[in-house]
Amino acid sequence: MKNRINIGIVGLGFGAEFIPIYQAHPNAHLVAVCQRDPEKLRAVKNAFKIPKAYACYDDLLRDSEVDAIHINTPIPNHAEQSIKALRAGKHVACTVPMATSIADCRKIVELTERTGLSYMMMETVVYTREFFYVQELYNRGELGRIQFLQASHQQDMDGWPNYWPGLPPMWYATHCVGPMLALTNATAEYVSCFGSGTIRDELAKCYGSPFAVETAHVKFQDSDLTARIVRSLFDTARQYRESIDVYGSKRSFEWTLVEGEPHVLHTAKLPEHKIPKRVKVPDYGTRLPAAIRKFTTRGVYDL
Repeated sequence: MKNRINIGIVGLGFGAEFIPIYQAHPNAHLVAVCQRDPEKLRAVKNAFKIPKAYACYDDLLRDSEVDAIHINTPIPNHAEQSIKALRAGKHVACTVPMATSIADCRKIVELTERTGLSYMMMETVVYTREFFYVQELYNRGELGRIQFLQASHQQDMDGWPNYWPGLPPMWYATHCVGPMLALTNATAEYVSCFGSGTIRDELAKCYGSPFAVETAHVKFQDSDLTARIVRSLFDTARQYRESIDVYGSKRSFEWTLVEGEPHVLHTAKLPEHKIPKRVKVPDYGTRLPAAIRKFTTRGVYDL
């Protein structure tokens, strides 16, 4: 097996943030980028000195030098482009969500099983320092018995690209679902979901969904555990928050309510005023190759 994987990135909005990371990674070689806008494509290629640039996705897939495709395009394109890449013999990494239909999710899974290729849904919260911190507490037994989990992802998406307006909140709930299932390696057995509130008429007509907030309860298979998930995108006053809360018999972790403030760790059986403790979650950059550790504390825009 060769030491480096040749990467092609499609979508250079959010996707451009990964360029410096791939270029610094010792096991990756960014050989190509793909973007419909030729002017932007040319600018990115020149700025980062990328060997190849494609305005057509099919041309990128025909490049035999490319081993894997990293998809960072609009949500409606994820499933189609993942399926095409797998059929072209490429490994796939795709930003969330994986798809917007169960049928497309099944197609992707079936293709990976048939081809032996790898597909990774690039869910990010399971790689946050907060998740690693809670996972360490859990694995060391410091949380005790897990009693309940909850997660929220609330964000005002007004003004975002044209496929976002009116998007049903649970179509993009991966950042809530991922950590809830990953902590105990759980499988969802049963889900109930409710919509609440109403978004503006011009938003609701885009997808035929009127709800401002959607909440779900998830029952875990072969477990007494459930998790609650809260998701909102429009017409709900809330600072941006991607959060996880984990309640254990010995200790519980609660994500801060306000960005930038410390998280809280609660310890059972202490005097009431000593139960909560504000904690600074450590960085886990040492788990990464040395060349890309700086990206856990600095954004690529700083470059």
